[in-house]
Amino acid sequence: MERYAHVTGWGMAVPERVLTNADLARTVDTTDEWIVSHTGIRERRIAGRETTASLSIEAARAALESADLSPRQLDLIIVATSTPEHVFPSTACLVQDALGAANAGAFDLSAACSGFVYAVSLAANGIRAGMHQNVLVIGAETLSRVTNWKDRGTCILFGDGAGAFVLQASATPGGVLASLLRADGSGGDALIIPAGGSHTPTTFDTVRANQHCIAMDGREVYRFATRVMASATREVVQDAGLTLDDIALIVPHQANRRIIDSAARALNLPEDRFVLNIDKYGNTSAASIPMALCEAVQAGRVRPNDHLVLIGFGGGLTWAATVIQWNVTRKPEVSAWRRIGRRAVYGLSKVRSAVRRGLRRVEGALPNEEAVNGNGQHPPEKSG
Repeated sequence: MERYAHVTGWGMAVPERVLTNADLARTVDTTDEWIVSHTGIRERRIAGRETTASLSIEAARAALESADLSPRQLDLIIVATSTPEHVFPSTACLVQDALGAANAGAFDLSAACSGFVYAVSLAANGIRAGMHQNVLVIGAETLSRVTNWKDRGTCILFGDGAGAFVLQASATPGGVLASLLRADGSGGDALIIPAGGSHTPTTFDTVRANQHCIAMDGREVYRFATRVMASATREVVQDAGLTLDDIALIVPHQANRRIIDSAARALNLPEDRFVLNIDKYGNTSAASIPMALCEAVQAGRVRPNDHLVLIGFGGGLTWAATVIQWNVTRKPEVSAWRRIGRRAVYGLSKVRSAVRRGLRRVEGALPNEEAVNGNGQHPPEKSG
């Protein structure tokens, strides 16, 4: 029996704090008029107490509720992010623990602004191959934590947020129909956080020089994005056996309004075929595509059997596109008791995590001959 990977749930989360262009104009040499005319951005959300993990968890819970799926039914969790909670453990592992997804594997994926589409493609391939039944894919960022707020060329662009999809196996044709994943590492320095990795470890000097913040060659990224967005869209639509006339909506990475306008002209498509919410959130990197699609669904712009193109591009340089046939019909409202039960499951996941941590500490305190030296061997006895 052939298997298909369908999107059955979706959710998003954004920080409470809103930072407007007028707010930015008080700290850097810019104006609301300039930012809107050059980028299309009017405001963005900035994390306060929120983190990449907490935004991921909130978006994930909304997606699971939308899909009416228990966390214990998940086989895999992928978090696409350029701003993980830690280098390790992965943010996905923190999400797995918080959700109580006891049967799920978890890992992070780093492909910058293309990351969510990369992750959807991997999830769909795993489902079609029979490896997974239910996969949670999250795009989440707290880019404000790696933004140089004195650099007016970049600080106007970025915001924070998270979006999540649940993908499930089905015998019904549709879902993720085709995907395209591409990279060109020769342009890696066009969009980069220079320090903090093994090439340039953290030092006092790297911190003082703001080398742990986003550095971007805006013109190069703009040229790259306008070139690949139209070509990748055409290619993935053809791979799906469709034409542009079959596509109801294109959901692009929300990087810059002028990039999206340029792609619309190149594809000879009207503006209303594109989903845009960059004015409210700015560039949220891996989170931007799922957030935009969530808002499109909420606004009633996506109907059953619509064909959608998700197209991302960004640091790496990377770009990716996928075609989805939207087969979701409106589900009946989940009962209040079921919602209460689900909240109880999330509460119990905290208890479960605390118990497991406690047991791990107890286990570590017990004598274990095989672990005395870390290699299964006792240390040599001291003479004398």
